[in-house]
Amino acid sequence: MKRTALIIDDERLARNELKRLLQDYQEIEIIGEAANADEAHKLILGLSPDLIFLDIQMPAKTGFDLLAELDRLPLVIFTTAHDEFALKAFDVNALDYLLKPIDPQRLSDAVQKLMITDEREAIATEDKTEGRSFLSESDQVFVKDGEKCWFVKLLEIRLFESVGNYARVFFGPNKPLILKSLNSLEERLDQRTFFRANRKHIVNLRMIEKVEPFFNGGLLLEIKGGEKIEVSRRQAVRFKEMMSL
Repeated sequence: MKRTALIIDDERLARNELKRLLQDYQEIEIIGEAANADEAHKLILGLSPDLIFLDIQMPAKTGFDLLAELDRLPLVIFTTAHDEFALKAFDVNALDYLLKPIDPQRLSDAVQKLMITDEREAIATEDKTEGRSFLSESDQVFVKDGEKCWFVKLLEIRLFESVGNYARVFFGPNKPLILKSLNSLEERLDQRTFFRANRKHIVNLRMIEKVEPFFNGGLLLEIKGGEKIEVSRRQAVRFKEMMSL
C-alpha cells in the first residue's frame, strides 16, 4: 500500500536530505513540503496526506502546536535535532521519532513500522452527510493541555464537558481542556456515536453502562469511569428513540 507524505521542517537542507533518503522507499510518495506550521496546516487540509515527517522546533509555532490545530490527524514521524523531546513525542503515541542527522537504518525501521501498523485505520475517509465532513470513532485527535499532549482515538473518549469556551475531554484517567466549544465539537462528531445529553455534556453512547429514570422526565446516565450525566427531558425523548427504549 502506497502512502502519501509531507515533509515539514524549517531547514531546507534537512528537507532535501530526507527526500533523498526516502527515494529508496517506493511505498512512500512525497506530495509536498512546508517550512513552518502555517504552511503545513494549509497543505494538510488541502492534500490529506497519510503521513507527515514533522520537525518539532520551528519558528513561531512548534510541531506540537500544529498538531493541536488539526481536527483529523495523519500518522506522524517526528524528525528533530533535540533529543529532549523524545519522551514527550512517545507520550503522544507518535509512530516514530528520528534524530537529525537521520540515520538510514533508523529511517528504515520507521518505514517498517508504517507498513505494519494497524493505526492506518485512523487515517479516516470522510463521511459525507449533508455536505459536512464528520469525524468517525476511528479517527485520531491530538489533545494538548499545557506541556502534556496525546494522540487519542475518538472511540476512547467517553465524555466531553463544556467549560466556557473550552471543553474538557475525558479518556482513561485524563481530563485535559481543549480550546473548542461544545457546539463546535457537536457539529463535527458522528451523532451515531456521540450524543448531546444536555447543555454541558456530550457522551459516547458506547461508554454508557447504566440508564436510570431521573427527575422531571429526564434520564441519568452512568458512564464508564464513574461519571453520572443527566439527560434533559427534551433530549431524553430523543435518546429513547435512538436506543429503542
